[in-house]
Amino acid sequence: MTHETIQFAVADGIATLVLNRPEVMNALNSRMRAEITEALTTLPEEARCVVLTGSGRAFCSGQDLGDAGAAADLEATLRDEYEPMLRAITGCRAPVIAAVNGVAAGAGANLALAADVVIAAEGASFIQAFTRIGLVPDAGGTFIIPRAIGAARAMGMMLFADAIPARQAADWGLIWDAVADADFAEEVAARARKLAQGPTGAYLSIRHALAAAFCNDMETQLALEARLQGEAGRSADFREGVAAFLEKRPARFIGR
Repeated sequence: MTHETIQFAVADGIATLVLNRPEVMNALNSRMRAEITEALTTLPEEARCVVLTGSGRAFCSGQDLGDAGAAADLEATLRDEYEPMLRAITGCRAPVIAAVNGVAAGAGANLALAADVVIAAEGASFIQAFTRIGLVPDAGGTFIIPRAIGAARAMGMMLFADAIPARQAADWGLIWDAVADADFAEEVAARARKLAQGPTGAYLSIRHALAAAFCNDMETQLALEARLQGEAGRSADFREGVAAFLEKRPARFIGR
């Protein structure tokens, strides 16, 4: 697929996907959703980490309200376009960092929150803006947000549609970290390098285990941990990790 609304490149094991409609604060239209989905579901083998970010002053302002086709049937748009995009993030074969460089509003906020790790510039903010136009939160927000910060704060975010500054979002546990704007790019790059050089299979198993933890009982979760650990214990990366520890050298993981 030719990219018209995103920029996508892979270098040094890091796939960088940039939402690239800065003139509309990277609002999501049908084409952008398709391009994000395609890029993440056909990730090159050499990509071992994904960085999702925005161009210009915003991360993503949410649904493009000028996209008349999407507005004609919101239920179908969510089912046919948003859901595949979100599954492409949550099921990506490499860990995903959302690097939130500016405002993340509505579905744009929930796009970021679907990532494995969210790092935001301190000047960024998160807004559940849906009630400002008479809608309800979607794009996974009602699933992700209460699990991260509890029902009371989630309800307040969604009813009042206040902008939550990045530092407050980090303090609440909604995101991993808020970083000074001047240090943001360097911090994201360092975290991405660490994941790109790490044990990819273990990272994906951690994602699986944490997602399951919200619905499993203790016995089921213990069984899942044992199965995932068994798989990790048979990996080349485990053998390399043990060898590196015994030889007192940095591990050279290959992602398998």
